[in-house]
Amino acid sequence: MPQPASAPTLTTARLTLTGHAATDLEDCAGMWSDPRVYTMIGGQPRSREDVWIRLLRSIGQWTLFGYGSWIARDTVTGHLIGEFGLIEARRAIEPLIDAAPEVGWTLTGDAQGQGYATEALGAILAWTDPRIYATTCIIDPANAPSIRLAERLGYRLRTQGVYRDAPILIFDRAAPVISAR
Repeated sequence: MPQPASAPTLTTARLTLTGHAATDLEDCAGMWSDPRVYTMIGGQPRSREDVWIRLLRSIGQWTLFGYGSWIARDTVTGHLIGEFGLIEARRAIEPLIDAAPEVGWTLTGDAQGQGYATEALGAILAWTDPRIYATTCIIDPANAPSIRLAERLGYRLRTQGVYRDAPILIFDRAAPVISAR
C-alpha cells in the first residue's frame, strides 16, 4: 500500500519550511489572533479551535493531493514566520476557483515587510512548478503589499470576485514551461 505524501522540507537563505505538526498550534494560534495578520484575511481573529482545524486540514491535504502548506520558521531562531503553500479550500467564491490549487500566504505581524514571503514562496513555487501547471490566489483589494507580491511572483489579475459577501481579487499563474514536462 502506498504511503501518504508528506511535506518535503524546503530551505532558503533564512527559512526552514516544514509540514504542519501538532506542536505548531500555539504559535499559529498566536499569529491568527494578531490584528496585523487577520485584518486583510477575513477581518476577524481565528479561535484556537479554528486554527487547529486549519492545521489538520494542512496535514490532510498532503495525504489527499500530494501537495499542501508549510510552516516557515527562521532557521536560526526557530521563530514562526508564517504559513505558506497550496490549499484545496473549495471556497464558496463567485466565480469558482476550484480548477487550480490556491496559493496562500500568511506572515506573523513581526515578519511582515522583510521579504520573507517572497523568499518562502519562491522556494514553494520552485517545488510546485514541475508538478502543477497552474495556481490561483485571492487577495483583498485593499491589501496592496500582497497584490504587489503576487504580481512579482508572476500572478496576473483574472477578475474581481466575491467571497463571504466581500469583494476579492482573483489572480492566476501558469508555471513556466519546463522542457522535461
